[in-house]
Amino acid sequence: MSRITEALLPPEPSAPAATSGTSVSAAAPAARIPVPADGQPRRTAQPLPPEQPAPPARPVRPAPGDETPTETTTRLRPVRDDRRGPATAAPRPGTPARSPGPEPVRDGRQAPFAGAAPRPGTPARPAGLGAVHDGDRSAPEGLPPAVAPAYAYDAWALRGGVPDETPAETTTRLRPIRERATGRVVAAAVCAVLALGLVGGALIGAVLAGTGAGEPAEPAGFSRARTLWHDAPVDTLFPRTLSGPAAGPGGATRTWSRIVVAPDAPCSPTTLPRALHTALATVGCDRVLRATYTDATSSHVVTVALVFTQADPATMRTLGSRAADEPAPALAASGTVAARFGDRQRASWWRHVLPDLPVVVTAVSGFADGRVVAEPEPAERAMTPKRDTAVAQAGLGHEARGAAEAVERALRATATAPAGEDER
Repeated sequence: MSRITEALLPPEPSAPAATSGTSVSAAAPAARIPVPADGQPRRTAQPLPPEQPAPPARPVRPAPGDETPTETTTRLRPVRDDRRGPATAAPRPGTPARSPGPEPVRDGRQAPFAGAAPRPGTPARPAGLGAVHDGDRSAPEGLPPAVAPAYAYDAWALRGGVPDETPAETTTRLRPIRERATGRVVAAAVCAVLALGLVGGALIGAVLAGTGAGEPAEPAGFSRARTLWHDAPVDTLFPRTLSGPAAGPGGATRTWSRIVVAPDAPCSPTTLPRALHTALATVGCDRVLRATYTDATSSHVVTVALVFTQADPATMRTLGSRAADEPAPALAASGTVAARFGDRQRASWWRHVLPDLPVVVTAVSGFADGRVVAEPEPAERAMTPKRDTAVAQAGLGHEARGAAEAVERALRATATAPAGEDER
């Protein structure tokens, strides 16, 4: 008989010890009566009939009303260790004890075996239904292989026989992400937009309040310059001596002395070029002031004119393109070097429409000896380097521009000066 068969069959009842006047267990075979040496048989006690084994006691099921469940049992998934093979099923209550045998050794630990003695009072389990140990998978001949129940578990694993688990993946420490307060971000953005709108509106309102809606800001001194023709002293508008640093040919310094000043005159073709007079007819012209200067050698004469208009800043910026550039009338003075200075003696001219003041500055130059010039030249052309005309060689283009710019500087200083300072 193999070890598996011994493990699957129920154990035989143990024989009690024989005493005088009693018989041995019925399960034991009949003992042979010894014969004495003298050949006379002796009387022995007859064996008793074999004792019938008591049927297993059936467990008493309590009455339905007596049970009081204290906990709920959850069916667990079987735990297996692939390194040791399938888990060993634990004996169910009532399973017969297996025949003793050597306990398998795993990883240096003594594993439990299914042949342990059953608990007291546990009924015997039918043969062929016991759990099969991991080391003994063969079944006796004629019997189907024993299969561990689905709820079997490995008691050795539950006692701590499983080594520490090796993590199958690596956990990376992530950067904490702060919770974004969407409401705060939206509120901050709305406040910023409102603040920018208020500031921008205030700035635009201040500009429009000072200049009028849609109108550019008025340059400094623009309104005051409109009345200087009758408010400022003549020596302020036409200084007695003009200085022009680097105003001559080759950057030479020029100085001019005033020889005559004309009374203020209305805007007419006798005081203005024809094209400029036509352009100012639609804009408005107040008065024209003129003065004639001579250079330090008294060989050249220059007439400078200030034309006060009624135009606004926008019109002054476009007035120069409306009128053609022509020489202005000359101002002669008897008994001076400019006595013979007339329209036929005009040699070069300069005109500048001031974009920031309602004034047009003109200048015309010629020879003091009354020389007639057949073809007058604009100052820009006469100032061209290496130009060989008589007007260019004499520097009359520099004379006209230099004297006009000196008078313009005096006009700007008077228009932008604080009130009352020009009177001193």
